[in-house]
Amino acid sequence: MNSKCFDAQQIKAEALRLGFSACGIAKAEAVSINVDKAFSKWLDAKKHANMHYMCNHQDKRMDPRLLMEGTKSIISVALNYYPAQHLDTNEYQFAWYAYGKDYHDVMKAKLTALKTYLESISPYPIQSRIFCDTAPVLERYWAWKAGLGWIGKNTQLIIPKAGSSFFLGEIFIDADASQYDTPLPNRCGSCTNCIDHCPTNALEAPFTLNSARCLSYLTIEHREDIPLSEAQKMGKKIYGCDDCQRACPWNRFATPCQTQEFYPNDTFLQMKKEDWNALTEDQYKLIFKGSAVKRAKYSGIMRNIKAVQKED
Repeated sequence: MNSKCFDAQQIKAEALRLGFSACGIAKAEAVSINVDKAFSKWLDAKKHANMHYMCNHQDKRMDPRLLMEGTKSIISVALNYYPAQHLDTNEYQFAWYAYGKDYHDVMKAKLTALKTYLESISPYPIQSRIFCDTAPVLERYWAWKAGLGWIGKNTQLIIPKAGSSFFLGEIFIDADASQYDTPLPNRCGSCTNCIDHCPTNALEAPFTLNSARCLSYLTIEHREDIPLSEAQKMGKKIYGCDDCQRACPWNRFATPCQTQEFYPNDTFLQMKKEDWNALTEDQYKLIFKGSAVKRAKYSGIMRNIKAVQKED
């Protein structure tokens, strides 16, 4: 064991105390050759649609040690966002992860607290960086390497007896862990529920998502009109899509999140179709203040509403 080492169990205990649902630790190294090739193949096939940032810094995405010099360990955490209250199924639908406050802010605060704790117990200076969907990090891969779960056929991380409704985050650290976790085997078996229930056939094969057909991408990241072939399959979805998660048998184990910041506000829960149809930009700003929904912007939400109205 190297002299610069941290106690894995101490960090995991503190992560759970801070409210994280799971915590694991992986040794920092380049990703496997198969993952590297698969990612390059996915990009070459343009399955990232217009998310051009996915092509940037591929060297760092494939080797985290290039993202932070000296990185030896990656602490991976998961935070449950499965809602205790759901929107009325007769009304317009939002992805579960967007019910409450912006997960970037909530995760950053908790990760910063864990990082501060890690520094406070270390007998020597350490270098570390926190990440949560904000840098070229293969988050699901590292969560798998850290033993949190496995990557399902819908490309989501699935945690045993808990499901896939989790935000992920990481701390890169220039110290070894007293113990590293072991990746879990894939437990999807022969199940193809997620693929069978994808409304636009965006899941073209196990572990292969075509973003250009995915309603989550089209209703959030996409800035142009939604193609008619996909718009006709939106149903009542005006921000994101959880159909592959709803169909996954492992999500029968999902439990309501305990993070108050992710609780939806009453105004959001009580909105009816007619309210959304008449939504003003000021109302949008009020309802979604501090929310991840701001990524789609007011214009994007109204575009999505118009698209689903054509099919009502």
